Amino acid sequence: MASDGSEFLERWHRIVENRDLDALEAILAEAPSLGAPPYWQKLTGRDVVHHLLGIIIETIEGFTYHREWINERELALEFTGKVAGMDLQGIDLITIDEAGQLVNIDVMIRPINAVTALMERVTPRMTEFFAARSTGD
Repeated sequence: MASDGSEFLERWHRIVENRDLDALEAILAEAPSLGAPPYWQKLTGRDVVHHLLGIIIETIEGFTYHREWINERELALEFTGKVAGMDLQGIDLITIDEAGQLVNIDVMIRPINAVTALMERVTPRMTEFFAARSTGD
């Protein structure tokens, strides 16, 4: 069954608002990719994307979406929030597949001081995650 962006957005907004990490995992395709500051190369894999998106959802305070653009299965969502008391603004560029699952998300955030603050909170948790994966914990 083909899915369009508006159906996905309804689920996406509930997930982000409720910080529902189980529901987040359910909307990810088998091998999604994520491009996010400060990483140049995309992160790939359901577990990696789920973990990083979960950290971001938990870390950004007052996360609010504003404007949205939908072009079939391509979505652009503008958001604002705070990290370490600093305002941030960003864009999520999301691609979903025919089944309505997320196959790619590219996240762009500004200003640089908010990106740095976010990175300082995310990096230790991602380092822990990757270390646990490599040791099989």
